[in-house]
Amino acid sequence: MHLKQTDTPLLAAMRHYVEDGAIPFHTPGHKMGKGMHPRLRQFVNSEALALDLALMAELDDLHEPHGCIKAAQDLAAELYGADHSFFVVNGTTGGIYAMILTIAGPKEKIIVPRNAHRSIIGGIILSGATPVFMQPEVDYELGLAMGVTPETVEKAVEQHPDAKGVLIINPTYYGVATDLKRIVDIVHAHNMAVIVDEAHGPHLKFSDRLPLQALDAGADICAQSTHKILGAMTQCSMVHCREGRVNVPRLKAMLQLVQSTSPNYILMASLDVARMQMATEGRQLIERAIDLAEWVRAEINKIPGLYCFGAEKVGNPGVYAFDPTKVTVTVKGLGLKGAEAERILRHKYKVQVELSDMYNILFLITLGDSEREAQALVDALRDLAENHVGKRDFTAVEDVYSTTTYPEPPVQALSPRRALFGNTRMVPFREAAGRICAEIVTFYPPGIPLLCPGEIISEDIIQYCLRLQEAGLHISGPEDYTLSTIKVVE
Repeated sequence: MHLKQTDTPLLAAMRHYVEDGAIPFHTPGHKMGKGMHPRLRQFVNSEALALDLALMAELDDLHEPHGCIKAAQDLAAELYGADHSFFVVNGTTGGIYAMILTIAGPKEKIIVPRNAHRSIIGGIILSGATPVFMQPEVDYELGLAMGVTPETVEKAVEQHPDAKGVLIINPTYYGVATDLKRIVDIVHAHNMAVIVDEAHGPHLKFSDRLPLQALDAGADICAQSTHKILGAMTQCSMVHCREGRVNVPRLKAMLQLVQSTSPNYILMASLDVARMQMATEGRQLIERAIDLAEWVRAEINKIPGLYCFGAEKVGNPGVYAFDPTKVTVTVKGLGLKGAEAERILRHKYKVQVELSDMYNILFLITLGDSEREAQALVDALRDLAENHVGKRDFTAVEDVYSTTTYPEPPVQALSPRRALFGNTRMVPFREAAGRICAEIVTFYPPGIPLLCPGEIISEDIIQYCLRLQEAGLHISGPEDYTLSTIKVVE
């Protein structure tokens, strides 16, 4: 029987099992909610708890699907234009782990942006691969890392022709996309695979006003956070791939390796339904979200002291296209740090941001928002600007980047895996030159690691870090967040 995009085969199978009235002598132990304490049961209705089911013949097996789960995944592949799509229920982190493990093994090279999410570094550590880092472009006005340029990618693949693949973050958390089609062509010309962390792009397929999605740009494999932007529940993601440069049986094996043998069926059903929603209403819902976001952006840019970047940044280095549903508000014009603005918005205005950094706060406009929420956001920001103008001078932060030479990239002496699992000890940071770093050291802005596990700490990097620290930048990653000491390999 040929399924249509209006069908939800996994959810249908789950409902059929519940309605059939079988007495459950299987996991989970709460037995369709009957054994759950009322304190939680009052918030989770009996119909939902009845769908919290376990692996059994008629409900298929996520790790060896041949029935309703396979049908649901096949519909996702059809919608997104993949040869194969896979449900992931431990977030895009799990998908990224599986992609990296599929492409690169111990001591094999993989080319990645320097501002890689910790899940990418985690996947490299698990695989035992050796990272080759590319420097992304930086917008110092915003304090944000942008995309890597095709020229940067071309230089990396020419210098490392033995690399197994190139991983691209596209779009960034802030909605910035690089020229992915050109990058794919460059990488494929060197017979390497293109892996895309598309966590923030599960909606790109559904509007011509958004950047090109990874599969349509010719990427070999990508991971999308269906829960971040679309209607699936938290932890729900998908991995899509094309045959050819991706060993599909190996990918399936790696997904088995990183995912639970007891996947939550409600989470999987939410992926099935989110796919159906996008197939039937996706263009309408995403276009509406874009319109709403553009209205919010225009209103924010009328508020003195605030700036919300948009399409005017397109054409700058590392900015080939832009997703307007990511609304980044720069608050340094108010003399506020992003974290301060986040705290005020949350407690005074009951508005919660997605994230904050040194200069900015980020809001996501999705298919779940309406004009009411958009107006509340604009009103809160307008009142914030009128009542919380500070006197902070950010020139020290900006001057340190304009007057200080960026240090030479550190030399990779060990793989991140060997550095992480080797014998380590803490040493004074000022005396660490020549030692092998065993942790990540990142400064915000712009959030690009200056040191990663396995890299040799140079005197230039020490001095650069000290100058950034004196300028008041936020340190992330090291065990000692004051950077008085640093963890090194014995």
